[in-house]
Amino acid sequence: MVTATKKPKKKKIAPARKTTAKKPVVTKIKPKVVVSEKEEESADAGRLRIRVSAYEHKLLDSSVKQIIDTALRHGAKIRGPVPLPTEIKKYTVNRAAFVYKNAREQFEMRTHKRLIDIINPSHPLIEALTNLTLPSGVSIDVKML
Repeated sequence: MVTATKKPKKKKIAPARKTTAKKPVVTKIKPKVVVSEKEEESADAGRLRIRVSAYEHKLLDSSVKQIIDTALRHGAKIRGPVPLPTEIKKYTVNRAAFVYKNAREQFEMRTHKRLIDIINPSHPLIEALTNLTLPSGVSIDVKML
């Protein structure tokens, strides 16, 4: 005759609690930029900041190229064009008047922007930039820094 033996029950052990201690934050240190005396003098001399914006990006890029070509022709140093974030304006409109409130259309207008810095602009360069004919739909903001 075979008798069945009972296995001893295993004790349940509670899982270890997770610690909520914060991990140390490691920050990256950026190296200092060493600026030579010549660069400091050129920064004091002046800088022309041009902000160009348009609804069509192809039109914008062609006008930016035109500005850069003019500046390079007069021997100026250029930084850019730097693409700035596109500004998006969204409009929601009801499709029908008075009824069907759930039927709506959405329209958006995108404004593309570029930034160009011209370092140490000369007087003939500024004159040439003012005489540029750019297509309509392109707006320009010029600041002397």
